[in-house]
Amino acid sequence: MGHHRKALRTTAVGAVSATLIAGSALGLAPAAQAATNGVRFVDITGDGGTTLKANVITPAGADGTRRYPLLVLPTSWGLPQVEYFAQAQKLANSGYVVVTYNVRGFWQSGGEIEVAGPPDIADASRVIDWALANTPADAAHIGMAGVSYGAGISLLTAAHDKRVRAVAALSGWADLIDSIYSGRTQHVQAAALLDGASIVTGRQSAEVRQIFDDFYASNMSKEQDMINWGKKRSVATYVDQLNKSGAAVMMANAWGDTVFPPNQYADFYEKLTGPKRLEFRPGDHATAELTGLFGLPNDVWTDTERWFDHYLKGEANGIDRELPVRLKSRSTGGYEGYPDWKSVGATNKKIALSGTTTIHTNVNSGADGGVVFLSSILDQVAQLPPVASIPLIPRRWAGVWQSEKYATAQRVRGTAKLHTTITPTKESGTLVAYLYDVGPLGLGKLVSNAPYTFHGRTPGQPFAVDLELYSTAYDVPAGHRLALVVDTVDPLYIEHNPSGARLTFSSPANDPSYVSIPLREQ
Repeated sequence: MGHHRKALRTTAVGAVSATLIAGSALGLAPAAQAATNGVRFVDITGDGGTTLKANVITPAGADGTRRYPLLVLPTSWGLPQVEYFAQAQKLANSGYVVVTYNVRGFWQSGGEIEVAGPPDIADASRVIDWALANTPADAAHIGMAGVSYGAGISLLTAAHDKRVRAVAALSGWADLIDSIYSGRTQHVQAAALLDGASIVTGRQSAEVRQIFDDFYASNMSKEQDMINWGKKRSVATYVDQLNKSGAAVMMANAWGDTVFPPNQYADFYEKLTGPKRLEFRPGDHATAELTGLFGLPNDVWTDTERWFDHYLKGEANGIDRELPVRLKSRSTGGYEGYPDWKSVGATNKKIALSGTTTIHTNVNSGADGGVVFLSSILDQVAQLPPVASIPLIPRRWAGVWQSEKYATAQRVRGTAKLHTTITPTKESGTLVAYLYDVGPLGLGKLVSNAPYTFHGRTPGQPFAVDLELYSTAYDVPAGHRLALVVDTVDPLYIEHNPSGARLTFSSPANDPSYVSIPLREQ
């Protein structure tokens, strides 16, 4: 397993290197135009004297006689400060002072990578201080936005700095642990990608390096330390502070985000009490907003600007009167609006998981969640999710349960939930649940999945398991059926099954097993 993880990290470094080199080359064109478009490249002193490389764009004609709303955009993980140039230029042209900066530890900014720790939050406040002192920015109208890492830092800053009145958090996280350690299972491909990117483009702190190493090594003695570290870097920990500040929060993400799955955003959204908006679209991590970074038309960035126009400029553009939860199905491509998250899956249909099924561990049955980035991008652009032949899945290595054929299309919306009883032969183990749309020939298209790991159980003693699969929006055609497949190995995750272990799934009469499918009202 150790050799596998080392190889995975090496592959990730290579892939990230190629991607970032290409991205940097594309970024040269905007950078070269900076001098003719009113951009200033500046150094801003961050927390503890750390130098942050930044650029500033002010509205054309700004002469110091009036103030403009301020937008601060921290960069994404591993990307340079020209990342937001196209959008920053658009926002400046519409009347904003825009400051984008490279977060500490990456590229030419000083310091070490802190993973949205306290120094990163303090840095963002120092950038606001600098902008108020050195630009025609209005202290009463301040917003923050970002993609991925920038989204997480923006949300955390809004919870700690009451001057931030509006946030657009795109493809970010609200709960870092629930993102890359959901179901008590390491999301190893996602972690390796982040690790590789930071090695190529930045400087990891000793603490961050140790967190990655403990994560890969499944060091259970350090599990609580890792959880505490992640909670400190999760805005969900500070939701009461954010609610007290009253900042307007817009969050957008993709159904197939393999770095920050959508569930944790939806859960956090429900806890917000101020002005809020939640958007989900097909795609993987940061792919839904990618075209906007090149200045092309993009729904995510259009809504971001509308959000700031209303909550920072006071424009009556109607965004506050729209249904605040906005979804695009992976199947139809059309937008749907809902008053809140719980209304997304208005009804639930249960598929009974009857009988007793025993599976052997340590072998991939052929059902898996695909490859980080690649699989969800294929689903986004060509509606080609990971597939498996359900009849050919070996029942020695996987449990399979199927619904009846549906006479009408089933519009799955929201979060499917698995409830079952497991009897293990070892004290630890991992299972991965997959929900498939199965056509007439038995070919299953992946609708959703999620991992679950247990430790410290008594062998031979049954226990109940409740597992939320990743939220989604997917239409199952008439004549198809849904299938739940459960196995124990998936390349996306680290598994904790001792050699030779077996898992038995049962459905006690007093506590029957099922998977609950959330459906949009017909």
